[in-house]
Amino acid sequence: MALPCRKFLSCLAVASALAAPAAQAADAYPAHEIRLIVPWAAGGSTDIVGRAIQQMAAKEGLRLVVENVPGASGSIGLAKVARADADGYTLGLGTTSTLLLHTQGITDLRTDQFTPIAMASIDPMLLLVPKDGPATVEAFLDHMKKNPGKVSMGTSGANNISHLFTIMTGRAANVPYIQVPYTGGSRVVTDLAGHQITAGVLKPSESKGQIDAGIIRPLAVYAQERLSFMPDVPTFKEKGYDVFPYGQVTQATYVVGPAGLPEPIRQKLEAAFGKVIRSPEFRAFADQNGFFVEDSIGDQLKQEIDAMQASFDKMGSGIFSSSTNQ
Repeated sequence: MALPCRKFLSCLAVASALAAPAAQAADAYPAHEIRLIVPWAAGGSTDIVGRAIQQMAAKEGLRLVVENVPGASGSIGLAKVARADADGYTLGLGTTSTLLLHTQGITDLRTDQFTPIAMASIDPMLLLVPKDGPATVEAFLDHMKKNPGKVSMGTSGANNISHLFTIMTGRAANVPYIQVPYTGGSRVVTDLAGHQITAGVLKPSESKGQIDAGIIRPLAVYAQERLSFMPDVPTFKEKGYDVFPYGQVTQATYVVGPAGLPEPIRQKLEAAFGKVIRSPEFRAFADQNGFFVEDSIGDQLKQEIDAMQASFDKMGSGIFSSSTNQ
């Protein structure tokens, strides 16, 4: 029995030797800077959130370096995150738009390729018109009905959440419309103010300054409840229009890492980013920029992402091709 015992002890020693460096690496994490990939252009709303997180995370011992990798509605940058080593030194900002792209077969990125860490922002969407446009959402929909196929609605990008809400608006009026995709929200605002388009669907963070200046005006919010920072703007729901026929969907941004992050590293990241999003500083930043903060990390965040993916999948891949945009 001595020989098998010696073999067992030898194997145990080898296993312990192999496990030690991994454990030590987790204990020392983070030993150097962490790359945070923002899959959108610099200066946009997602980039602004990422850079705010970068500054506040430094107080929690995370030295983040923001890297903008725009393209394909976020898919190019997030693909880099999915392919990165699962060592905690490459993170990214995922968005629900990527989930919608997956439903359409535009990207092959899947939720199981990522480790959800913490929710960063939840952005409601507004239906906006020029300052002298229709006064109410009812008047706007009536204008659509009287001008089928002529009303244009601008969005930042295409085949994403804002585009989806133009479809729901067209369905509320039950008429065709023109969807106009732009490379960014600022260009939507410019053309909206200049009457080049009839309406726009944008985040408050993309339009709040121009709303406050009286250049453009919100008619309704695509949400279940009114926004605390825009209490006079009604929801589509209270006006009797269902813009969530497939279940609740929203524009959200969240921190992710590659799948398979070691548990000790994942726990450290969840704790650090959790402190950031709960901090009064980040909550004040959210109020100033017109988005919400939800205390959702780890497994809870994963459940929410999976639920949103299920809602999008329920719509089917033909939701955009079969829309009233014709």
